[in-house]
This record gives sequence, structure tokens and C-alpha cells, in this order.
Amino acid sequence: METEVDGILVAAHELKAPLAVLRQLALALPGMDAGGEHMRSEMVSVSERALKQVNDLAKVRRLEDGLFEMEPVAVRAVCDEVTRELSYLFSYNKRDLFISYRNRERLVFANRELLKSVIYNFLLNAMHYSGEGERAELVVVDSRDKVRVSIRDYGPALPVDVWREMRRGFVEKPTSIAMRPGS
Repeated sequence: METEVDGILVAAHELKAPLAVLRQLALALPGMDAGGEHMRSEMVSVSERALKQVNDLAKVRRLEDGLFEMEPVAVRAVCDEVTRELSYLFSYNKRDLFISYRNRERLVFANRELLKSVIYNFLLNAMHYSGEGERAELVVVDSRDKVRVSIRDYGPALPVDVWREMRRGFVEKPTSIAMRPGS
């Protein structure tokens, strides 16, 4: 497993430079018409999301070593921040995002950076796998003595065995899912 992680870290590190260059090249393109400006904006947006995902991959080693500090975090504020970042993408792709806060407990004990990253990536997947005009849902509820953040889309279903493993908490590493490549 350690060799796999090291390989992922090397690949992540190697991807950062070309993604950053792509972003800068898009920003440096000379004046354009409205269509060109839209394309530039998309290139910058895609490269920034890819950089964010590469940075998330680079966190894997720190996660294994337990190097993330836990602190009280306002879960709704994190969800609001993520939904603000992704609202343009949902709207551009003609997807709806339904948000419901039904939790009384305002703070959770978490690593803010990791919590934001997890919510961001699940919402990005929900946007990607929802069909045009369909909605994704972000729901925050109290669940016993914890707060549960649920993200739901109505795209291709997970295979039953993967879903059962997730429900039981047995998924310990990223799992490839044929119906949702890249997720």
C-alpha cells in the first residue's frame, strides 16, 4: 500500500506544474470576443478544479500519518463555502442543487480542510453524474450524537456490494466504480 501511495504522490506532484502552466496560459490569452472569454473562463475553472484534486491527492500521506489537527468547525459555514464555489458550475451545467440544514448542532469536531475537501469532491461528483435539469441534494442533519452530511444525486446507481460496504464503513481506500468513472 505504501508504494501505491508514494506513486500517487509522485504523479500528483508531477501534475501540478503543467496544470498551473495551463491555467496561466489561459489567463494570458489576449483579448477575445464573448465566446473566447467564456472558453478562457472554462479553461481556468477546469485547471483550478484539477489543481484542487491534485492537492487532495497529495494529502494522502498526511492522512495516513494522522497529521491533520482536529478542531471545532462550523459545518454549515463549510457547506456554504463549498456551494458558493460550485454554484456557477451547477448553473452552467443546468443542474440544480438543493440544500437543507436540519441540524441543531452547529459545530463538529473535524479538520476543516479535509471536511471541505470531502464535501467539495462529493458535490462535484453529484454535479457530474446528475443529468441536465436534475438536482443534487446536500443535507445536514443531527444523527444521534453526531452530524451527518449527505450528498445525493440521481445519476447511475452504485453497485449493491459497494453501497453495502460504504454503509457498513468498510471502504478503506478509493474504489473504482464502472458506472461512475473518475469518482
